[in-house]
Amino acid sequence: MNRRPTLLAAITLTAAAALTLSACGGDSSKGEDRAGVAGADAATEKSASPTASAAADRPKIELPSDLTYTFEWKKTGDKEKDAVLADREQSIKAVDLAIAHQDPLDEAYLYFYEGEAAAQTQQYIEAYVKAKARTTGAYRYYGEVVDVSDADSASLVYCEDQSKGYDMYLKPKKINKTAVTKNSYVLYSAQMSRGEEGAWVVEKLASQRGSAKCRP
Repeated sequence: MNRRPTLLAAITLTAAAALTLSACGGDSSKGEDRAGVAGADAATEKSASPTASAAADRPKIELPSDLTYTFEWKKTGDKEKDAVLADREQSIKAVDLAIAHQDPLDEAYLYFYEGEAAAQTQQYIEAYVKAKARTTGAYRYYGEVVDVSDADSASLVYCEDQSKGYDMYLKPKKINKTAVTKNSYVLYSAQMSRGEEGAWVVEKLASQRGSAKCRP
């Protein structure tokens, strides 16, 4: 996310990934391209919450109370598609949990990310740790298109509304609020596979800021 001129906005994770920490910015990138979302009143979490895939020993994800999510993803009636949506919800939250823990090797996100996406996400989290900052606020997800090509491969395209999203510095504690722009709306494309534990994990993730498909 790259929508404000802060320390976080200046951090680029890798040239290939082109990842930054602030909320709105460049046109497209690979990997996580969002900071936490702050500035919203503590709304209750609203989610379609499809049933998660049956996987043993799932990590427990307990986020700070100032982080809330609205998933407007609808149940499809297809068991595997609904599992993909549910597991993507958890993998999104797991990254914010790692940032809140200030731990680039946090167990929860490593459970849901593999390969290229795991490496990029680790760099993304490390940048927050180095900046002594974390995510905060409210996220909204919508416009989902999910496809399961076979028993072990799936793709998911969706939008994220970051219009109420901000970075929060920890010492001293300060939320950096900024204006909403077209780049507050991001289109994501995730390639997912069946992990060893049975969950749908993210292998590749790309994003496009300011996409007309996501803007109100």
